[in-house]
Amino acid sequence: MSMSEFGTAVTLAAGVSREYLLHHRVCPRAVTVGGALVVATAPDALIPEALDDLALAYRREIVVEETPRHEVERLIALLTAGAEATLTLAPVDEDADALVADVRDVANSAPVAAYVNFLVGEAVRAGASDIHLEASRAGLLVRFRLDGVLSAAPDAPAGLEAAILSRLKLMAELDIAERRRSQDGRIRVRLADRELDVRVSTVPTLHGESVVLRILDRGGRPVGLEALGMPPAILAHMAALARKPHGMVLVTGPTGSGKTTTLYAALGLRDAGAEKIITVEDPIEYQLPGITQVPVHTQAGVTFATALRSILRQDPDVLMVGEMRDGETATLAVQAAMTGHLVFSTLHTNDALGAIPRLIDLGVPAYLVAATVDAVMAQRLVRRVCPHCTEPIDPATHAQARLIPLDIPMLVHGAGCAACRGTGYQGRLGIFEMVVLSDAMQDAVSRNVSRAELRALAGATGWHALADDGWAKVAQGVTTADEVLRVAIA
Repeated sequence: MSMSEFGTAVTLAAGVSREYLLHHRVCPRAVTVGGALVVATAPDALIPEALDDLALAYRREIVVEETPRHEVERLIALLTAGAEATLTLAPVDEDADALVADVRDVANSAPVAAYVNFLVGEAVRAGASDIHLEASRAGLLVRFRLDGVLSAAPDAPAGLEAAILSRLKLMAELDIAERRRSQDGRIRVRLADRELDVRVSTVPTLHGESVVLRILDRGGRPVGLEALGMPPAILAHMAALARKPHGMVLVTGPTGSGKTTTLYAALGLRDAGAEKIITVEDPIEYQLPGITQVPVHTQAGVTFATALRSILRQDPDVLMVGEMRDGETATLAVQAAMTGHLVFSTLHTNDALGAIPRLIDLGVPAYLVAATVDAVMAQRLVRRVCPHCTEPIDPATHAQARLIPLDIPMLVHGAGCAACRGTGYQGRLGIFEMVVLSDAMQDAVSRNVSRAELRALAGATGWHALADDGWAKVAQGVTTADEVLRVAIA
């Protein structure tokens, strides 16, 4: 087809993504004078399915133009990143590096860089823990995770969505030409007097790539144990356990429930100047002065288990294992507790009692669990009601009134204001339950008794369920019934 037969260039049609074009190795190139859509196809393109889809998306007849694969990729980059107002129609001889060069130029442009800087700064000012950028059929969906819940974030500039994702990948030193597999990286950011470590994760999706940024404040300080919101009895137990010379203390809960923050607070009660304290973490969330912190690096062969084997030869007094994910890690941690070390760790279980059978399932003998585990605490995080817009409400008017205890005379909720960005909440606190292994419970655990029997024995020691602490905080007016129902009621 001669150059004179081309009419106008094309834009990306709704429902057609960069990932789709790269997968099928085709790219809409131009519209002919006669109104047909010219589609550049690589020699190994998946033609039949792609041409039918493009004909529907553009509502035009298709004219196929066989094109070298590197040129198809270059055209896709230009079409989806908005690098030029029109597509170059003359033949080109660049190699595959041309694709990367074009995308890099767009990603480093002033509007793209300005938006990325603004987005990260706004997330930090809002107190967000994560930034989610998700390619969708309608464009780029951007959201912040505030107090554990996703909420809308400033929209990306129209037409620059793909370039913004490429910009983040460049900053994280990821392969911007690789869009078919997941990648992980990190960005070091300095914002005023704060140093931030931003973990970057990408995954391919139906309409493009999804990128999540986890914001870790390197200059931040862990909070004290008394600031976490524990009931007085649990706080006293935890403080005493944190000062023991040996044994094991476990904290359980789902991802994002504040387990690591609790362990940091417990470590803060130890004397780092007189003791050797070592942690193994994935990732390291706070830098603790006087404490040796070992990051997990799976690609380099540093797992929780391999790191734990090594640090046991470092003459430690106190160990913190970020998570017991497998039988080897659990066994090593129990052995460390048996040989005179104090071990803190976490497990993913729904409640405190669930940690006992979970350890046994991981291959730790029941008698060793009984001999080493001193206590298990389960926790969740609930959002605090915004103090600037708190309003009382009658429990009888709540949509799930039948689930609310009758002894709570009044509920509160946040109406939404500028201080809380219209959410009605500001900050978070924990709700907790703790099972302390009495002599009777240790004997029952060693005999591997049923969960029902363990629950009865725990009740005899004063144990209260997680939801009980949640409803107590609702009665105090610091959180809402909705929050307790969201995180603590199955």
